[in-house]
Amino acid sequence: MSASGTAATGQVEHMLRQVTPGRYDAYEALLRALAAPSSGQIWMLLWHGQSGSPDAQYGNMEVGGYGYAPCVTSAQELSASGWNRSYEVVDGVDVARTLYPDHFGLWLNPHAPGGGVGIPWLDLRRIATGLERQPAGPLRLSEPGIEIPQFYGLIAQNAHRTPAVRSLRRAWVQPALGAPYLAIGLDVYDTSPPAVDSVRAMMQQSIGAVPDGLPVSTVAMSDEYDPVAMWMRASARPFYDREAHAAAPAQAPAAGYGYPPAPGGY
Repeated sequence: MSASGTAATGQVEHMLRQVTPGRYDAYEALLRALAAPSSGQIWMLLWHGQSGSPDAQYGNMEVGGYGYAPCVTSAQELSASGWNRSYEVVDGVDVARTLYPDHFGLWLNPHAPGGGVGIPWLDLRRIATGLERQPAGPLRLSEPGIEIPQFYGLIAQNAHRTPAVRSLRRAWVQPALGAPYLAIGLDVYDTSPPAVDSVRAMMQQSIGAVPDGLPVSTVAMSDEYDPVAMWMRASARPFYDREAHAAAPAQAPAAGYGYPPAPGGY
């Protein structure tokens, strides 16, 4: 390995040493090092097969009920680990793309004193798709406490005029790092380019009713890997629902998902 390659690998190990419980800034720096092409190489431990062979299979370990693939951060750490099977040197971004769809995380240097550091699959997804595109976890998610009826009323009206929109949900998202924000979950019937453009226009027509200084983001409810969408599906009823709206009698909301039957009715 060249001197520059050694220095680059050392960046991951340096950041790894800074990570301690509660140091989310140091953990984010570790993720950035893993995501960088110049410094993100890791040594994946192979349980079966050889590097590049069709039967190559990463090792796996379970921690807290979640699966992780073990790896080491340098040739020196490989030697220290005592691993006597094959291994594969890969970029962090590539292994993140491989692991996160199967809900597998990555565990760095499990042989090290203290047991190393685990990167959950949700953070591998952030590495694979772009760290700045997703909020830094762990996330605190709740119903929004801020009262902005003008915005909710306007976006519901605009959604009703946008045939691609099935329903809208909302969540208050507090990332581990960065400002909290309001997330709007978009459940759509159609993901064709014209439909996407119409939903984008709906948001642009509605965002003017948001108070100054309140960040608003959107999330696709169809994204099975997004933690905000997962929370909304489980915990947030729609504040606009086209089908419930169409089925509702004039005097009362319809019974159905998220809406209990009115007393004495149905």
